Order: sequence, then C-alpha cells, then structure tokens
Amino acid sequence: MRDWYFNLVLAAPLTEEQKDVLDGLDRFAEGGIGLEEGPGYSGFLCVVRAESLTAAIADTLERFEDFPGVLVRSVVLDHFDLAANDMATPSVVPAPPPFKADPAA
Repeated sequence: MRDWYFNLVLAAPLTEEQKDVLDGLDRFAEGGIGLEEGPGYSGFLCVVRAESLTAAIADTLERFEDFPGVLVRSVVLDHFDLAANDMATPSVVPAPPPFKADPAA
C-alpha cells in the first residue's frame, strides 16, 4: 500500500448547508481528503492510502454516497500529483456528458 495524490473537482460550489453536512460526516473526518474552495469552485485535495490509484479514487468516491446533492465532476492529477505518484504523463478522468432526458418519455 502507498499514498496516492489526486484532486476531485465538484460540479458546483458547496452551499452553506452542504458545508454544514460535510462537517458532520464521519467518513470525511477520517482524513485523506481536504476541502479546497475558491470563487465559484469547490473541490477536494486527496492523499489516500491504497494498493492502486484506481482503488484510492474508488475509496474516496464511496465517501460521497453519504453526501447527497454533491456531484464529483472529475478526477484530476496535476503536475504536483504526477510527481508525488511517480507518474510521467498528465491524467484526467473527464466528466461524463450531460444527462439528457428522453423527450419521448
């Protein structure tokens, strides 16, 4: 096992109500992920211990099951994360295409 470094970008900034919920979620208090905010932006800096990067991302995304209304838009590895992970090329797991309701339904 080792530490993996990556960032989760949320689809929308957290609301004050969501921040209050976040403060009470035990799975987020376990450590390994920290809220990062800026104007019009919310995300999480992640350092997660796991066998693989995929396992670290999956473990972190599972925590969001307890955080209703919050959608992770993408997983990003910036140049700092790449160096910490001993990786050579940029890696991004892009957001899925927007959901479009079936007009025939």
